[in-house]
Amino acid sequence: MKMSGEKAVRFGLMLLAFSSLASLLLIAVFILKEGVPFIIHYGVREFLLGLNWQPHKQEYGIYPMIISSLWVTIGAMLIGAPLGIAGAIFLNEFVPRTVMRIIKPTIELLAGIPSVVYGFIGVMVLAPFIRAYMGGPGLSVLAASVILGIMILPTIISISTDAIGAVPNTYREAALSLGATRWQSVYMVTIKAARSGIVASIILAMGRALGETMAVIMVAGNAVRVPHTPLDSVRTLTANIAMEMGQASGMHRQALFATGVILLCVIMLLNGIAISVVRGGVRRK
Repeated sequence: MKMSGEKAVRFGLMLLAFSSLASLLLIAVFILKEGVPFIIHYGVREFLLGLNWQPHKQEYGIYPMIISSLWVTIGAMLIGAPLGIAGAIFLNEFVPRTVMRIIKPTIELLAGIPSVVYGFIGVMVLAPFIRAYMGGPGLSVLAASVILGIMILPTIISISTDAIGAVPNTYREAALSLGATRWQSVYMVTIKAARSGIVASIILAMGRALGETMAVIMVAGNAVRVPHTPLDSVRTLTANIAMEMGQASGMHRQALFATGVILLCVIMLLNGIAISVVRGGVRRK
């Protein structure tokens, strides 16, 4: 009777696990089924390198939105990654454990704030500030990068904190016993030992920034063009799908699904790199 109960629990857990994988697979298959035929029909080069997105003229070039997505994502990483890593180091190495147990969950609460709230703050506070003191329309690459840089902080801090916290204390004690200062032991020993986890947090945060939609729609300006300065208005790939899917049909709808295929491939690539980095770090240890 006991064995049958254990088998039932095991079967139930296996069923739940496979149902999650099946759901993910169905989503991927659906997007690929809708988007890949369009890419083949329209032409990979024309689709990826075309400069014009004008559905009413049957022109579906997404190159400006690819470049815009890269600009916004890189800008967010330049802002969020240093702040996140510095915060993780500070919480692990220079703050008492009792204080860290309060601050870390508070930072992680940022991940629960709806992205539309970040976008609203960007529209009402950040964009007017940029427009008044730096020029341009305000709704720009810079505004989107700052908002996304703040939004990815919980991801970087949480994963990096866990990675740094997993470094054995014997590493720190050995460095200090050899005459290293507190900062030297952190920089030359702790960070290097936790490098794989920190890199993984950055890659996962990059995927989070690349896939963000609502906040970017609100603060990026939604101009379909290749940006030349951080003050230019842009439209990202995710924003384009969200804005036009409601009224799209025919080839226009297929082009939006094809855009989703490109995003899916990039996100899967980033996640794969993060997993390989973490596994490589574990093997080295």
